[in-house]
Amino acid sequence: MSAPTDPRKIDRYEAPNYLAKYRDRQARKGADGNGSSRSYAAPVEPGAAEEAPDSAPLYLRRFRERASSAATVVEYEGKSFTPALAEATRGKEVAAPVERKASEKIVCEISIIRHGITQGYSTDAGLTPMGGWQAHRRGHELARRWDSGDKVRLVCANTNRARQTAEQIHRGALDGLQMWGHDVELSEPEPIPELRNFGVWTPDGLRDVTSAFRQYQSTMEKLERMAMGDRPRWLVEIDRFYRTQLGGADPIEMWLTIPMMYFEPPALCVRRFWRGFHRLMSESPDHRRIVAATHSGPMRAFATWAHGYDPGEPLNTEEIRVKLREGGKTAFVSYRNRVTEVHVPPADEFPAWEA
Repeated sequence: MSAPTDPRKIDRYEAPNYLAKYRDRQARKGADGNGSSRSYAAPVEPGAAEEAPDSAPLYLRRFRERASSAATVVEYEGKSFTPALAEATRGKEVAAPVERKASEKIVCEISIIRHGITQGYSTDAGLTPMGGWQAHRRGHELARRWDSGDKVRLVCANTNRARQTAEQIHRGALDGLQMWGHDVELSEPEPIPELRNFGVWTPDGLRDVTSAFRQYQSTMEKLERMAMGDRPRWLVEIDRFYRTQLGGADPIEMWLTIPMMYFEPPALCVRRFWRGFHRLMSESPDHRRIVAATHSGPMRAFATWAHGYDPGEPLNTEEIRVKLREGGKTAFVSYRNRVTEVHVPPADEFPAWEA
């Protein structure tokens, strides 16, 4: 009985097409000295012509042409960009159909951004190094979306963490504009009162919830140490707010859903934001973009008002995008992959609740 033949030693009189081409490529590499000296087909004669470029598929030839030149500029709808910029600006945004996009007529785009990681909330502390890097990176990303000729106004809340976030956004955006070659007019960061955090009423007047926390701590310490009198009602309510946080629950959710007698209502924060945006657009009608660095509480109230449900706490430097349509009566609000069309409250309309 004869021994079985090793299948590896069987000579095939014809190889599959893909295998024949592969062996031919390997043989060419071996002949040019660019690959292994071992080949699976007879080497070609030195100086033999390479495969004719016309034999490659059209899509493959165009791909090779694009890959060979990193400075290729693509033109689309009157705008030009490089493949590197296209790769860096990938996102999950759902674009409107072309026929609707032409009728939307966006006149201003507003980016509402939460501050970066802070050193703490018991005082008006600034950002940590990580928080500064987060804001710088956000500014770099914003610069990718801006077009040459745009005018951008950068504003922020008047707190250390919001101001430092705006400053780092400014630096990151300048780096991005230089990197992508966009000619954009970007203003210096400017604090405005409309972007402040939600307030708490105290005997000293309306105060930011963070500064009210410091007053709450000192007053509570005095009352507990001296055991004197009853606690004032504003102190009872802010104590309830912060004890919710200490217990591991969400104090902002409580603020959004439970009426609180000494806290600024969420609806007033939303109207205050819109009042500030209306003022900025009237002061600078030629600025098509506004970047606003602010706090998570009012941002969450803004997103809840727009979408009709609480989408949750914004991450550090997370963004709510508002695209105002021509006429200023409606806008598109996008947050966490959901877009809602809203009616914009006029700047001069403020309900009088008391009879």
